[in-house]
Amino acid sequence: YKWRRLSGLVLLLPHGLEGTGPEHASARLERFLSMAAVDNIQVVNPTTPAQFFHVLRRQVLRPWRKPLVVMAPKSMLRHPRATSALEELAQESFQRVIPDAHIRPDRAGRVILCSGKLYWELLEAREKNEVDDAAIVRIEQLYPLGWSPIEKALAGLKKGGRVLWVQEEPRNMGAANHMLLKFARSIEEQWSFDIVSRPESSSPATGSAASHKLEQKRIIAKAFDLTDAPE
Repeated sequence: YKWRRLSGLVLLLPHGLEGTGPEHASARLERFLSMAAVDNIQVVNPTTPAQFFHVLRRQVLRPWRKPLVVMAPKSMLRHPRATSALEELAQESFQRVIPDAHIRPDRAGRVILCSGKLYWELLEAREKNEVDDAAIVRIEQLYPLGWSPIEKALAGLKKGGRVLWVQEEPRNMGAANHMLLKFARSIEEQWSFDIVSRPESSSPATGSAASHKLEQKRIIAKAFDLTDAPE
């Protein structure tokens, strides 16, 4: 809001580590989240075409007008599983948090919170390794986001269970610090909370495709406590 005018600006920013070097990897999500306060902007990282459609539709139709920052991983344009049925576009609406449709928290020993394209990699790894004790919850809107939708997604997780924020960005980037600041205290009232990410780095990503794949495998293995994690 400036000079008595509201802004419906939309930024579509490529974001996601895909092994093609730092120039293609980061829209500097952490910088947008560090500036986010008093509902001044919206920051989203949708995982399906329906979510992408509904967040843009919402931006046009809602009377509440604030800039919308969309993290848009390029690989999801061609990902075979990142699809939506016509009914999802026609009948549903944007979900800030998407619970796990396959493993409920009350049947899991841990809940993985994640955002963006990493969800599909985690889902594939869970199926491949036949992991049945980890639910994956998607945080589609990183800001503004209250505790209530996360608490609802975690409902049923036993006390002492583990909640992990898993991201592919280095520890000093991405949404890790934002999640710690906003939700760690609430989570730790009932469960343990930890961050799984790449180590701190001065660069958003490695320039080596082989190194990228190795780092990605380590993150996924640590998220599920797989014994064959690469050294």
